[in-house]
Amino acid sequence: MADVPMRVVSDDTSSERRITPSWSISTLKAKLESVTGIPPSCQRLSLKVTGQQRVPLEAVDEDATYLASFGLVPYAELHVLDTRPPGARPNYTDTSGVEKYVMPEEEYAKKTDSVLAWKKAEKLGRFDPNAPDREQAKIAALQDEIRSRGIEVGRRCRVGGDDTRRGAVMHVGDVKEIPGASGAWVGVQLDEPMGKNDGSINGVRYWGEPSEMKHGVFVRPERVEVGDWPPMDDLGDMEEI
Repeated sequence: MADVPMRVVSDDTSSERRITPSWSISTLKAKLESVTGIPPSCQRLSLKVTGQQRVPLEAVDEDATYLASFGLVPYAELHVLDTRPPGARPNYTDTSGVEKYVMPEEEYAKKTDSVLAWKKAEKLGRFDPNAPDREQAKIAALQDEIRSRGIEVGRRCRVGGDDTRRGAVMHVGDVKEIPGASGAWVGVQLDEPMGKNDGSINGVRYWGEPSEMKHGVFVRPERVEVGDWPPMDDLGDMEEI
């Protein structure tokens, strides 16, 4: 009998495979181990055809029961369930224990087919002779934005035009802990814990005390609108009961 193309799906894998109807269930499970990483004895198989109920792929004697008896349909889904307890399953996505290779900078600089070599050839980034002028122009433009918007420490503001993200300006200036982003940043203490930090970045504190509540954000000046933005009154619009 001709092979049948099917989708093999498990918790960690999904791929198209050709299944031979003359295989027994035991043979199929043995072949699926290399695809899913699940031992045959821990596999529970089922067949799902679009528009139909899922059908268990099992038998009392799996060595003598052949797949042809289940009516395989092209591109149906063959689900492989791992019956092992979660703690007994290998974690294929955890790379914390994998030793990582880091190429020395001197060796990387000698390569001719790297991104670094391409940037050098195209005079991009730090290899652009005009980069310092552009960087200074960017920094000056950020300062002009701060002045034109009247952004000062202590001013009330809202962030990104979102009326629910109101707060107070707590910092105006460089934030060296944000990589590759020179120029002025505006640190805002939001009224509600809708921020990304507590006023510190990578251990450097710009305002306030350590807190598990994330009221702080650092944004570029164009996202800050200063003005008379009082704290939101969540109860103000509630009707009397």
